[in-house]
Amino acid sequence: MRLALGGLLLIGLNNAAAQAPLRFVVPDSWAMPMVQLEHGRPTQGILYDVMLSLATQVGVPAEFHVLPRGRVQSAMEQGEVDVRCYAAQSWLPNQSGDYLWSIPLFTQPDLLISRPDPHTSVIPANLSRQSIGTVLGYSYPTLQPLFDANQLHRDDARNQEQVLEKLQAGRNRYAVSNQWTLDWFNQRLLPGRQLQGLAVLQEQSVGCYVRNDPDVPVQRILRTLLRMKMSGEIDEIIRLYIGKP
Repeated sequence: MRLALGGLLLIGLNNAAAQAPLRFVVPDSWAMPMVQLEHGRPTQGILYDVMLSLATQVGVPAEFHVLPRGRVQSAMEQGEVDVRCYAAQSWLPNQSGDYLWSIPLFTQPDLLISRPDPHTSVIPANLSRQSIGTVLGYSYPTLQPLFDANQLHRDDARNQEQVLEKLQAGRNRYAVSNQWTLDWFNQRLLPGRQLQGLAVLQEQSVGCYVRNDPDVPVQRILRTLLRMKMSGEIDEIIRLYIGKP
């Protein structure tokens, strides 16, 4: 009897060990409230919580690969990672490989922002020649014609939070930020010093995509993401960090 129980326990342990982790890619340009990186590893944040919950509900361990933004797509193509979240198909017009996309999970506007200013709105095309705070490797379709015409110039920082820190310090008069990071950054500032949005540059629906590989539980992942969205779980995670969905 003991031998039989021991055999069953060994089988159970082997099955648990055989569960391949779900490998998520995390661009090192992400910042809070999307992801907090400490010593090169994610520890908290909206996307970290979503990815960790996804893996838990799928029933496999989560494994996070922090990579430079320029390496993210090649890592997907080479099978080094399985899932990329917070992406849009319009960002990857020449995407190669076999992938399946989730439903849209988040909607994020990109805003032209400034330090506190009595002007409540600005038309980017009317700005004088100057530098604009941007994130290295990010594309800004609305501003690209102005960059091409040398009317505006990119002042790239490694991540979105550094863009806001440079703006607050007066390095630039204007910068571009997503709504999440702006809300998170403003939480630690007094009302009279909070950065403000001046214009919506673009609004993008983003989700996750998965390598269509027999070794990856693709349909289980997509069904779980759908359930997390429809149940309100994803919106609750967002509220946890910035107080609104």
